[in-house]
This record gives sequence, structure tokens and C-alpha cells, in this order.
Amino acid sequence: MMPDRSAPVSGAPTPPGDISDLSARIRATRAEVARLHGDLVRYGLVVWTAGNISGRVPGADLFVIKPSGVGYDELAPENMVLCDLDGNVVGGSEGSEYSPSSDTAAHAYVYRNMPGVGGVVHTHSTYATAWAARGEPVPCVITGMADEFGGEIPVGPFAVIGDDTIGRGVVATLSGHRSRAVLMKNHGVFTIGTDARDAVKAAVMCEDAARTVHIARQGGEVAPIAPDVVSQLHDRYQNVYGQRNSGDSEGAAS
Repeated sequence: MMPDRSAPVSGAPTPPGDISDLSARIRATRAEVARLHGDLVRYGLVVWTAGNISGRVPGADLFVIKPSGVGYDELAPENMVLCDLDGNVVGGSEGSEYSPSSDTAAHAYVYRNMPGVGGVVHTHSTYATAWAARGEPVPCVITGMADEFGGEIPVGPFAVIGDDTIGRGVVATLSGHRSRAVLMKNHGVFTIGTDARDAVKAAVMCEDAARTVHIARQGGEVAPIAPDVVSQLHDRYQNVYGQRNSGDSEGAAS
């Protein structure tokens, strides 16, 4: 039997000696994903029950995602939903009585097709979604954007929620792109990261950039940054900035 009261997932057998370790990784992912939803509220990226976070279980073909339509103040590790990489709820697992987010198929598609992605976030944050409503990418005109996204924040295709079409648009737009955020046309923001926390950071920074550039444009034309300078800034931030032994960089470079 698979840990977390789940049957083994097809295609992802677990050696008996690794069962307790996998169970611990699932519990840790549940706790992290539940906790990070509070950051979406803290940074003003969501309203009511909209938005979601998922996190890949390290070393397994599984991910944990927010339950559909459950209020943010009700979220807890035990009601996070465990899914396989086809987006199916793992029967008998903790939280399996809940329906997963309506964006589950999109998240699953991203995980299947971008193996380096460990976390996915979706929001309808105000300023970034306003750019998405216009179908307009956020231009890279501030150094913080160059640092974090390595260029503009692109627009992905319009797609109706319910199947993996949104995920296909996310993958098609971000594959080979330095940005970890995409503005899905007429919809909202999807971000990816090495883990769920990294994807949340990208969502926070995407909204900050969208707001700043929107305000800047109220005063007139914005000044572009040369592509070679954007690349230099991005390389420095990704490879030099911050405490290298911490595995994390906080906020814009300073």
C-alpha cells in the first residue's frame, strides 16, 4: 500500500524501504502548499476562493493542490488534495473526499511537460490580470523585472477552464522563455517555480511589476532597457545575488 492511505500510483512504484520517506514528503508538501495559500491573501493576489497553488511531491509522480471552492481561512494540510500527474485524485488519500481545484488538469499538464517545475500558482491579481484583459505583455522597463523575469512577462493564448488547454498554453508560452510568469489572455496569471514557494514569489513579483509599469505609463512613454543589459541583470540576480547557501533570493536586487 502507498503511504498517506493511498494505493500505489501507476507508473510510480515505491520500493518498500522508501514508503515512510515518501509519506513524510507528502506530508511536508501538504503543509507547505496549505501555508503558502496564506501568502496569496497577504500580498493581495486573490479574492474570495479564487486562485490556487500546487506543489510537486519531490521524487514522486504526485502533486498536492488546493481543494475547489474552499475558503482560504479553511485551508489546512489535511484538506489539500493529492493527485497523480494525470490530474486524478489518489483514492483513499487524506483529502480525497474533496474535489480538487478546477485548474487541476492545467497544473498536471505543466508538471508532465516541464519536469523541472516543482510548483504552480494561479491568481487573478488585479494589475497583472488587467494586462491579460488587454492581451498585452508587460514590457521589461524596470531592473526588477530584468532580475526576476529576464525580459517581458508574456501573454499566453485564451483558453477555457476545465481541461488541460490552459496548461498547454502555459507550457507553450514559457518553454524556452526566461519568464516564470505568463498572462493568460482574458483570464489571469500562471507562474511556475522550482518549488511552490518559488512559484508564489514569481506571482508576487509579477503583480508588483504589472502595477509599477501601469503607473509609469500614466505619466507617459516608458523607457526600454537594452536587451543585453536585461541579460546581464538577469544573470547577476540568478547567479550572484543573495546568500548562495540559502538557495533563495528575496525581493528585488539591492
